[in-house]
Amino acid sequence: MTRLIVAAGGGGDAVAAAMLHAALYGNEDQAVILTYAWDRLLIDPLPGPRRPADFSGLERLTPVVWSVPAQARPIAPAGSTLPRLAAELPATFALLDPYQGAIGLIRQLESLVDHVQPTSIDLLDVGGDILAQGDEPTLKSPLADALTLAACCQLNEPVRLLVAGPGLDGELPPEAVTSTLGPVVRMLTAEDTAAISGVLEWHPSEATGLLAATARGVRGTCEIRDAGLPVLLTDTSPAVYEVDLDDALSRNRLARAIMSTTDLDEAEAYSREVCGSSEIDYERNKALWLNEQQPANLDPATIRRQLDQFKAEVRTRGVTHTTLRRITEALGLKGGQRDELRQLLIASHPEQYEAPLWRITDEA
Repeated sequence: MTRLIVAAGGGGDAVAAAMLHAALYGNEDQAVILTYAWDRLLIDPLPGPRRPADFSGLERLTPVVWSVPAQARPIAPAGSTLPRLAAELPATFALLDPYQGAIGLIRQLESLVDHVQPTSIDLLDVGGDILAQGDEPTLKSPLADALTLAACCQLNEPVRLLVAGPGLDGELPPEAVTSTLGPVVRMLTAEDTAAISGVLEWHPSEATGLLAATARGVRGTCEIRDAGLPVLLTDTSPAVYEVDLDDALSRNRLARAIMSTTDLDEAEAYSREVCGSSEIDYERNKALWLNEQQPANLDPATIRRQLDQFKAEVRTRGVTHTTLRRITEALGLKGGQRDELRQLLIASHPEQYEAPLWRITDEA
């Protein structure tokens, strides 16, 4: 049997989809994960999602859907984690292309469903921002999730919406979506994370990293993203909830507004109108700023001094953990320096590494 999982926001949702597939369906069923190629600027210096023309080596699944095999490569300067995910995870990764709006996504979904004939279709979001109304001050990336929600709601097939780890993306507090959550489908455990343990060593997703960490028993307060958003890691954080698809659509004003859009620019305009912002605008502005910055010094002594200062600051805020992305950006490093920083941190303080998080100790 084949299970289709749509990764609502791309990026880490695709990794979480692989973990969820193993947890819910085991190894007997095949997984097709339909996802955007939309990675953070630490990985992909180009703002927004990538389209098929941004890759070499894709394989055509249907007339409008391409798979991303291990041998595929993003065409420079674009970057993507999908080929490496395809190499390390036992799933077929199919590329979700939003450049023809929600209508284009519907065509892709219909075409893939006809081709795969899946036993089930799950729409997965880590964090719960797919349930945003649009006016929440902490909402940072509504567009990707709203597009997949708008498309899945118009698919003439049963789709189950799953929300994992409400609040773990730092966009909406868990209490903001509690009333919409349905039954718990799965309380993820340490055993469930085994399927993606190798990926968590290098993938930059914070929300999925936190989901896996809480499944392994990590608790506390984790600071994430460039803004240093605090996220609580609690006993309910590893929960995966089922949510009524119509209830989600009734909450998500942006998804309702973009249901008939035929290109990404149109959908982005609605995001600015409904939510007051677009995550692609944010990425454009940040990419310009990053291009103007010189790479910071990775001298070990300098890094240790900066880390001591960073740890002292975050401890005053009650922070117990942070992410590699947060440290990378707090120290003014560029994406290409991320792996080097990780190796330096592991070499100097291996006891603080709780993959994929860094524990803030009381020692200086």
